[in-house]
Amino acid sequence: MPHPAPDPTLVTPELLRGWPLPEPSGGKNARGSILVIGGSTETLGAVLLAAEAAMRAGAGKLQVATVESLAPFVATALPEALVRALPETPAGAISAKAADTVRDLAEAADAVLIGPGMADTEETQAFGERLLPHLAGPLALDALGLACVTADDAAVHHLDGRVVFTPNPTELAYSLHAEDDAIAEDPAGSALELADRARAVVGLGGAVSWIAAPDGSVWRDESGEAGLGVSGSGDVRAGITGGLLARGADPAQAAIWAAYLHGRAGERLSSSVGRLGFLARELPAEIPRVLAEISG
Repeated sequence: MPHPAPDPTLVTPELLRGWPLPEPSGGKNARGSILVIGGSTETLGAVLLAAEAAMRAGAGKLQVATVESLAPFVATALPEALVRALPETPAGAISAKAADTVRDLAEAADAVLIGPGMADTEETQAFGERLLPHLAGPLALDALGLACVTADDAAVHHLDGRVVFTPNPTELAYSLHAEDDAIAEDPAGSALELADRARAVVGLGGAVSWIAAPDGSVWRDESGEAGLGVSGSGDVRAGITGGLLARGADPAQAAIWAAYLHGRAGERLSSSVGRLGFLARELPAEIPRVLAEISG
């Protein structure tokens, strides 16, 4: 059963101004490196969206690791990135043995995001089981990147809380081995349940976002518009989270700021484009503008 959630703290611009993001000085290395691992031959767009969002959130150095057959395309689409080609399965998913190919980048990065666009649950779980023990964090896990946590609640315990999960309600239900209805009935308590079990911050997306920390703290973010319920939107939010971790935000701060930045970017597009019909690829460009809004 989900944990009873305490009264949540509402996320507002005032709250964020009182909890400012790190403002590093100097070059790209001072702003932090982000490694985004994800994609498949059918879902490469997810890793592209997440990678751009990470940079728009302020990361200074971008690295992307994806299936070898499409890695040259990523290098063209993201001229800012170092791109690592990973072994893939016959069906076009990242292979479990790719963990060895990307380990050096993952160990050296200031933050790692795993999951956007990944396919094949068994291969992804095995990939995580081979790679995660070598990481020290910060780490963000999104979508199928949570497969190893679904199999073992303790998969990231060694990271001492330097982890953020960014599931949607269906992914949270899967990770908790629960029904979707249980998440809908108590999203805050469900997020808190996974945060407690996995010792990680959980940023649950949806019409209302809930952020739960292992210490029992819960935040509610009501920013956003109906148009955010569109393909790729969650990949953008995961990328924002990873980018904020790379620039030095602590896990709860990164999850809370990411929820608001993502939601407010959607509000801006609702105003300029229309309540429905804007695209996830249009969200990243709004992130620096929202950051500027908050800083006032």
